[in-house]
Amino acid sequence: MSYRFSARTGWDVGESGFAAAIREARAAGRELIDLTVSNPTVCEFEYDAEAILAPLRGVGALTYDPDPRGMRSARAAVAGYYADQGGDVNPDDVVMTTSTSEGYGYLFRLLCDAGDEVLVAQPSYPLFDFLADLEDVTLRPYPLFYDYGWWIDFAELERRIGPRTKAIVVVHPNNPTGHATAGTERVRLEEICARHGLALIVDEVFLDYPLTKGAKLRSFAVGTHPVLMFVLSGMSKIAGLPQMKVGWIVGFGPEGDRRQAMGRLEVVADTFLSMNAPVQQALPVWLEGRLGIQRQILERVRENLRVAVEGGVDVLKVEAGWSVILRLPQVVGAGDLAGVLLREAGVVVHPGSFYGIAESGRVVVSLLGPTREFTKGIEGIKKVIGLNHGSY
Repeated sequence: MSYRFSARTGWDVGESGFAAAIREARAAGRELIDLTVSNPTVCEFEYDAEAILAPLRGVGALTYDPDPRGMRSARAAVAGYYADQGGDVNPDDVVMTTSTSEGYGYLFRLLCDAGDEVLVAQPSYPLFDFLADLEDVTLRPYPLFYDYGWWIDFAELERRIGPRTKAIVVVHPNNPTGHATAGTERVRLEEICARHGLALIVDEVFLDYPLTKGAKLRSFAVGTHPVLMFVLSGMSKIAGLPQMKVGWIVGFGPEGDRRQAMGRLEVVADTFLSMNAPVQQALPVWLEGRLGIQRQILERVRENLRVAVEGGVDVLKVEAGWSVILRLPQVVGAGDLAGVLLREAGVVVHPGSFYGIAESGRVVVSLLGPTREFTKGIEGIKKVIGLNHGSY
């Protein structure tokens, strides 16, 4: 008799056919052009190694002085980041985490009992499914629709609110659509949350990466906060340092609700005390130096977006972030478009279905990789769709 594991971890952990095809192609020595890379540390950006590593050597890191919400200096640095955005954040309303993923876990525990529901936009990153499963929370998608840009379907969002709904998640800007939540959309989201007694969770990890030169996205930390709201972000995207494992939650909203929420979050964080001292001590230095890597990333993603648009492929409108959705003609094996591109051109893309995109002919590519590789990938895609003479 085999061991019976928990239902919450009952995922299909077998290798997908697409992953197997990629592995087999590489094992056969085939050169692939990977348009899915999203790790900035392997994308040929120039990091100031000394400036990044030096603050980790502070002697203060040898003293264990745990604070459930995180070191005051780290939380003050986070507050300073939002001050630069025009927001007013009290360090006491910040909880440090090792990642935004951990932040979601904390918030799902705070807001939900087993079986409660959280609404999440679709298309969206599939990691949410695993995070919700681990906390015994049910995700219900609400749609983003495309009409010369991406929009929240508010009528459908409200229809999907039920008696067990506890929160709405907004990724601002969204991954992979690049949809930035407009001011009017924010007002409507807050009104819906107030009317239904819901919390609003806002993931802003891509906030600093608008794709239009000169544009600046407005953080949800800025302005008034009529409902209980939590803003998440971290150094993975802000400073291109995913390996340093630094994230945070900032609480906003009516004073009574906010104080109670932060007190409960402190107990959750105190249970794990997952943050380590060296990275918290280094955080103020890293945040202060973030603009150097941001400039490099912005230059790269904007140039790669230009290559895609001017290259003749159909690019769905994108406002911010590191990804873009391509709308490609129907080809042979249209149900496996990513597989076709892999086999015929050696180009690796993400199938749209990976993000919950139902329409056929949609693939998602990262704008982060070196432009010479990105250009080769776009040329490979054009060759395939030209060879198959498809139509939309």
